Amino acid sequence: MNDAFALGGKIKTLRRRDGLSQVELAQRLGISASYLNLIEGNKRPLTATLLLKLAQIFRVDLSTFASAEDARLGADLAEAFGDPIFEGQGVAESEARELAAENAPVARAVIALYRAYVSARDNAQALASRLSEEGEAGAATSGTPTEEVSDLIQRHMNHFPSLESAAEAIWREARLDSEDVYNGLARYLQTKHGVTVKVVRVSDERRAMRRYDPEQKVLSISEVLPPRSRRFQVAHQVGLLAASAELDSVLADAPELTTKEAHALGRVALANYFAAAALMPYDMFLDAARAERYDVELLAHRFGASFEQVCHRMTTLRRPGREGVPFHLLRIDMAGNISKRFSASGIRIARFSGACPRWNVHAAFLTPGMIRVQISRMPDSRVYFCIARTIRSDRGGYNVPHTVHAIGMGCPIENARELVYADGVDLENLDAAVPVGVTCRLCEHLDCPQRAFPPLLHPLRIQENVRGVSFYSPVG
Repeated sequence: MNDAFALGGKIKTLRRRDGLSQVELAQRLGISASYLNLIEGNKRPLTATLLLKLAQIFRVDLSTFASAEDARLGADLAEAFGDPIFEGQGVAESEARELAAENAPVARAVIALYRAYVSARDNAQALASRLSEEGEAGAATSGTPTEEVSDLIQRHMNHFPSLESAAEAIWREARLDSEDVYNGLARYLQTKHGVTVKVVRVSDERRAMRRYDPEQKVLSISEVLPPRSRRFQVAHQVGLLAASAELDSVLADAPELTTKEAHALGRVALANYFAAAALMPYDMFLDAARAERYDVELLAHRFGASFEQVCHRMTTLRRPGREGVPFHLLRIDMAGNISKRFSASGIRIARFSGACPRWNVHAAFLTPGMIRVQISRMPDSRVYFCIARTIRSDRGGYNVPHTVHAIGMGCPIENARELVYADGVDLENLDAAVPVGVTCRLCEHLDCPQRAFPPLLHPLRIQENVRGVSFYSPVG
């Protein structure tokens, strides 16, 4: 879809924020209400004149209407220039975004070069560490397939219509019953593909949670997986077998994936998408989410899914005309490493470093299993309503340690009232919003007591006789 046709949702959100009807906004724009309705439905393009009028009416910068791809490119470039290797070059964030807007090929080339530098640096550090600890060199990996798959998902806004259609077709063909999806999918695999599903003991299969033998046509599921995970793994295998053509079609149009490893990982990620779509069919899930006001735990019970699976499914609700709340999502471990990230809300999530410690996703580790709520203000002044909670992997026995992560997700403050988690929260008092940065190097919150690095455009000045709120905070 052309970017000029993809701004309807933004206009609708801004109109509702200001309490305007379509008729009122159309009168201000000098167009008919029916034409505005077509624009909000992404069926008519926006002219430059209308964009200028909208920016004036809603009192926003024109960058608000920039395409998602342009915005991501500018943000990625700004984050790259925030690296200490550019210390003293004086490249402002606005200048980085301007370069991205005016010369996208050059901006992409700089980002590619920076990624190569980061990869080489990380590999060198890993190699040096191993040489120091073990006295021998090991193979170093760049980790780029994960980034490339994340880029693919972000470009599609985590919505793949062909996979949604394939999942709905399986639901009909297999005559699935929401009360017994597992057995329905197992019967489908047996009758349609001749595949037998069996649950195996840990003593027989200690390493794999799911293993498919294409020669014997046996799908083995580990006994340590709870029912919700067994359903998901069976649905994943159905996707690999029954939706193989759809998976290949998406991957064939994926310039982000540059290696066979990235393609393999992309196929797994898309099969996971199919599995979620099969277990939580789009219309059924969206209607339930709206009715229950996006109560993750309640929806997890209803659809027999995990907290994380429901959060993921919420981010995929981007079907034109049937959109859900635009969410962002990230998953971190206790060291702050980001293992999953996606943004449909417009929020910026760091690509090359950890998330800001002021974000409530970090605080979730302090209250395991409890949902934490936060109103977050980002450096671009946009405000988001965020929730976070820890999740634990299922144990395989007494001697198997738990894996703990935190899931953070949220939406623009304008959509917060659609969420049950906003009940009792003063959404009008935006002065109480927590200032959150993308990375320390780009963040302009100079008085942050948790600052780990000096900001890019503020030179480090050390006064041995004066101490600010942090080591890098300027003092008078």
